[in-house]
Amino acid sequence: MSVFDHFKKRWVLPFFFLGENTISLIGGALASASAFVMAGFWMVDILGHGGSTNPYIGLITFLFLPGIFILGLILIPIGIAIQRKKLLAEGVLPSIYPDIDFNEPMFRHALNFVVVATFINFVIVGVASYRGVAYMDTPSFCGAACHVPMQPQWVAYQHSPHSHVDCTECHVGSGFENYVHAKMAGMKQLVGVTFNTFPRPIRADLSDLRPARATCEQCHAPKRFVGDRLMVKTAFADDEKNSMTKTMLVLHLGGVDSLARMSGIHGHHLDHFEYVASDSGDQTIIAVDAPGANGSTTEYVSSDWKGPVKGTKRVMDCMDCHNQATHVFQTAEDAVDESMADSSISADLPFVHKEGLQLIQATYASQAVAATKIKSGIEDYYRTQYPTVWNTQRAKVEQAAQSLVTVYKQNVFPEMHVTWGTYPNNIGHTNFPGCFRCHDGNHTSKDGKTITNDCTACHNLLAVDEPNPKLLSEMNFQ
Repeated sequence: MSVFDHFKKRWVLPFFFLGENTISLIGGALASASAFVMAGFWMVDILGHGGSTNPYIGLITFLFLPGIFILGLILIPIGIAIQRKKLLAEGVLPSIYPDIDFNEPMFRHALNFVVVATFINFVIVGVASYRGVAYMDTPSFCGAACHVPMQPQWVAYQHSPHSHVDCTECHVGSGFENYVHAKMAGMKQLVGVTFNTFPRPIRADLSDLRPARATCEQCHAPKRFVGDRLMVKTAFADDEKNSMTKTMLVLHLGGVDSLARMSGIHGHHLDHFEYVASDSGDQTIIAVDAPGANGSTTEYVSSDWKGPVKGTKRVMDCMDCHNQATHVFQTAEDAVDESMADSSISADLPFVHKEGLQLIQATYASQAVAATKIKSGIEDYYRTQYPTVWNTQRAKVEQAAQSLVTVYKQNVFPEMHVTWGTYPNNIGHTNFPGCFRCHDGNHTSKDGKTITNDCTACHNLLAVDEPNPKLLSEMNFQ
C-alpha cells in the first residue's frame, strides 16, 4: 500500500465520513467564511485601493476574523470526536470507511450544507466586520463606550470646533502600527478602570500625545500667512445692571509671507524652539533654547529657577499654546459672559451676572445636585428679592437658570474632580500664565538678552473695558 493510499484510508476517509455532523459542518463553514473575508481585507490592504485608513481595521483583520477562523477549525475535530463516540456507542462505527462518492446522497447533502452555510456566514461575518470597523471609528464609541472615565473630555469635545473630526484621527492615526501603539498605551487605563484606580482628574501630558505634524498640520498649515485679526471680547460687571463693556485688540498672528519672511505670533514660533519644564503639564518653563544664525542656539533661563537645568527637552509645536484645541474648558467668568453675550442669559435680569457666578462656582456633590440647586437658587433669588421681575419676566429667569445649569455641566464634573480652572488654557495670558510661561521678562541668556515681554509683539489694544468703543461703532461691527 502506497503512502498516499495509507494516508487516505487512515485520515481522509474517516475525516469526511465522521465530519458529516452538524458541529463539524458549522465549524467548516465558519472557517471558510472568515478565511474569505480575511483574504478580501488582505487584498485591499496589499493593493492599496479603496482601503480604509481606520486603525481599528487591524482589530478585525488580526484578532476578530482569525478568532472566528480558529473557532471554526476547533469545532471540526470536536464534531468528529463526538460523532465517532456516538457511532462507537451504537456499534455502527465502520471498520472500513467508504470512499468519497459525490453521487452518494448523504455526502451531497453535507456538501450543500457547507456551501450554503459558508455563504451565509460570509455575509454575516463580512457585514459584522464592516459595521464593527465603522462603529469603532465613531466618537460615540471612544467617548461613551470605551473611555468611560473621560466624560469631561467627551462632553467638551461635543461642543468644540473639532466636534466633526473623529477622535481616532488625532488620538490614534491611520495604520495598524498606530493602532497597536494606542492600544498598548490604553492598557494602563484599562487596568485603572477595572480596579477603579484611574486618576481624577485625568490629564494628558503633551509628550504622550501624537505630534502636531501628524494631527493639527494635516488640516492646518502652520506657515500660512494669516496677518492680523481683530478680536472683540464682551464682559459683564457684577452690578445691578450687569454693565457691559468691550475690549478690542488686533492679534498679530502673522505667519510666513510670500517673501518667506516670518512674522507675528505664528511666524516667530515656527523655528526649532526647545524648552524644559519643571512640571508634567508644561506650565512652568524654566529654560528655552532659541535658534539663532548659522545654527547657533541661545539658552534663556528663568531667573526664578536656581538649580541646574535638567529634564527632557520638548520641541515646541502647535499644542504648546493650543493645548485645548478640542477639549475646551472655560472659566466661570468667560462661560457666563459668553452666555449673556448671546442672550442665553438675559442681561435685563438684575444682578444675574453676580448671582449666576456665585451659584455655578459653589461646591456640589454631583452634577445632578448642582442642577437642582442652581435652578432653585436663581429662581428663589428673583422670587424673593425681585418679585416684580419674577412675575413679569419669569421666562427669562427660567431660561437663565437652565443656561447656568448647562454651563456648569459642560465644565464641572465633581465625580472626576474637574472644576473651574482644572485644565489650563495656554492661549493668551488672562486666566492662566499661557504666553507668560516664556514671555514674562524673566527668561534671560548668559549675555544678558531677555525673551521679550513687549505686549505689542503679539497684539495692539484698541479699546479696554469700554461700554461703547468708538472704533467699534465706526466699523458697524456686531
